[in-house]
Amino acid sequence: MKHPLYQFIYCPRCGSAHFKENNEKSKKCPDCGFTYYFNSSASTVAIIENSDGEILVARRAKDPAKDTYDLPGGFIDMFETAEDAVKREVNEETCLTVVSLSYLFSIPNIYVYSGFEVHTVDMFFKCKVDDFNTLHAQDDVSDLKFISKDKLNPDDFGLISIRKGIEMLLQQEN
Repeated sequence: MKHPLYQFIYCPRCGSAHFKENNEKSKKCPDCGFTYYFNSSASTVAIIENSDGEILVARRAKDPAKDTYDLPGGFIDMFETAEDAVKREVNEETCLTVVSLSYLFSIPNIYVYSGFEVHTVDMFFKCKVDDFNTLHAQDDVSDLKFISKDKLNPDDFGLISIRKGIEMLLQQEN
């Protein structure tokens, strides 16, 4: 697999076209001395169960993977913790309030946005919600529904990391 630095031609600090590979993880500009390490972006994923043990599933309203299933979540903003981010993303996409959460696992992913490969580490959290009366799809979600775990099909999920996360969740159940 090609490292994502191949997408960077010019130095982001001075604009020089002499921005060259420094090692397998970085590029360096000989003109200004800037070394850039391309690291994964952090994102969150919420696994929310109702009292019947069903999982809250979203339908993506936008590309990538428009109209496929997803789980609520998204990118962590600057100066934000992963815990705050998953709470914010759940509220932005579902109008729900997360009252408690616990970290489950992480999965690396490549999220193609505007033709650019964003390498991410998706952190999965089990999120507790007490009140589902405000449930409403918004932001980049077109629909929300609960699906029983025995009816979850990983192939219905468009993003690779979410598909793998559903597979791991189902394996933990068995």
